[in-house]
Amino acid sequence: MSAEPAPFRVALTGGIASGKTTVANLFAELGVPLIDTDVIAREVVEPGQPALAAVVATFGPDVLNTDGRLDRRRMRERIFADPSAKQRLEVILHPAIRAEMERQSREAGGSYQVLVIPLLTEGKRRDHIDWVLLVDVPEELQIQRLMMRDGVTHEQAQASLNAQATRAERLAMSDDVVRNTGRVGELREQVAELHRKYLGLAAAKQGCPPPHP
Repeated sequence: MSAEPAPFRVALTGGIASGKTTVANLFAELGVPLIDTDVIAREVVEPGQPALAAVVATFGPDVLNTDGRLDRRRMRERIFADPSAKQRLEVILHPAIRAEMERQSREAGGSYQVLVIPLLTEGKRRDHIDWVLLVDVPEELQIQRLMMRDGVTHEQAQASLNAQATRAERLAMSDDVVRNTGRVGELREQVAELHRKYLGLAAAKQGCPPPHP
């Protein structure tokens, strides 16, 4: 008995405050399965999960809140204070996130899937996906959105951007680009066009005639 062909997988990525969630939700409205690695990253460190136990064994019990959950603020402080801590944390979390992403992908089905992977460019790997879709915005607009959303200063917002891959690096890794300058109607039109394109690419991968969107 032959295995079902793997669905066409589109990685949706972009910098902080670029509008990835809005774009992802527009795909979901079209019935496209979504798998969000940000959500998975939170789930794998829930109490009782092996990844959380590994984090505590590596960094000590003081990274937990009184309720036994990961203290994300304290963990961020540890990472900023010690650059090697970030690498040690990634060694624990990345395999757990990847395994859960693959499990959800197998169960999600669909002609194609959208995998929300904010740090795809930073990871410098795309062997597990077929296509890269970037949500792109001008840097100054990102800073304005961050200041409004998080109540931070211009300098703090700039520091958050500086900690991520550059806009040029993301563009170089992308197959398609959604320009998000603020109007949902324009975003919806771009997503609808991409949806038709990805249905065709998915059909080609599986050796089938393209379905009607």
